[in-house]
Amino acid sequence: MGPHPAVAAIRLAVRRVLHDILTELNTPAGVPAATAAGRTPEGASGLPASPLVLVACSGGADSMALASALAFEAPRLGIRAGGVTVDHGLQNGSDLRAEEVVLRLRELGLDPAEATSVTVGREGGPEAAARDARYAALDEAAARHGAAAVLLGHTRDDQAETVLLGLARGSGIRSLSGMAAVSGAGGRYRRPFLQVDRQTARKACMVQSLPVWDDPHNADPAYTRSRLRHEGLPALEKALGKGVVEALARTAQLSRDDADALDTWARQAEAGVRDATGVLECAKLYALPPAVRRRILRRAALAAGAPGGALFARHIEEVDRLITGWRGQGPINLPGKVVARRQGGRLVIRQG
Repeated sequence: MGPHPAVAAIRLAVRRVLHDILTELNTPAGVPAATAAGRTPEGASGLPASPLVLVACSGGADSMALASALAFEAPRLGIRAGGVTVDHGLQNGSDLRAEEVVLRLRELGLDPAEATSVTVGREGGPEAAARDARYAALDEAAARHGAAAVLLGHTRDDQAETVLLGLARGSGIRSLSGMAAVSGAGGRYRRPFLQVDRQTARKACMVQSLPVWDDPHNADPAYTRSRLRHEGLPALEKALGKGVVEALARTAQLSRDDADALDTWARQAEAGVRDATGVLECAKLYALPPAVRRRILRRAALAAGAPGGALFARHIEEVDRLITGWRGQGPINLPGKVVARRQGGRLVIRQG
């Protein structure tokens, strides 16, 4: 008798991602990518070392299900499996819970298994600040252990919520594309569960008798995503019927394909709208389709130092008016103390 359908589903999702990682680690000539990059992929025995894949685990149902699937699948593919839990220090006893998560990871057979503490700042709001601190800690852990990838437990439900949040912010098609299955420097972060619903992950934990911790922040109406999860999405399903989550997840993928194509177009067009000194020329920008032009403007603002998490569509629209609605207006102030101004038919974007 095979595993429970929920367990089979999460294991299959992880197996596919691990196969992808193994494929990417080998060059066409069959030489491990670590060798091509100048690193020695050998253990003490002189034999090629098994690649390490880490799971980011909060102790919640999604990440515990992911950890259990990684622990089951990795050894069958010759991959070492480890885990990291991040203590944000935002709740009393968070350090003790982090220690409990580490014990659970070790019980699953993950090695290394460790907790790392972070200090959460305030920039961008509490949710964004916690996310930035978490990814910085995961980046550090992955680099320190030489991990080939870090698995994240975002589910199809998380993807649907992300799409709706992007829609509410009016941030354009890139926001509607949600979370990528592969992201981060060098494709470090992998999200195997973007086609798995949250209930399947929870069911997999239950049938495997895996203890899970439900973060009270996930039910706190003070947080936007929590309100969307417990009020917004249920209201949409009541009004529109079941299938809203699946439809939003499909929208994310379709939007991502479109956004990727437009990003490629913008990168190819950018060189042709700069003068010999590299400054953007307004007349050439004006001739481009708006979707392509605004992508070039966003890239220029980011290159000048504007933080991506604080640079919204409304900022780019204001800069765009320096090209499409020029009436002699003054400079546009952007996040990160970046200033955009029109000078002699050219658009200058630099820190203030």
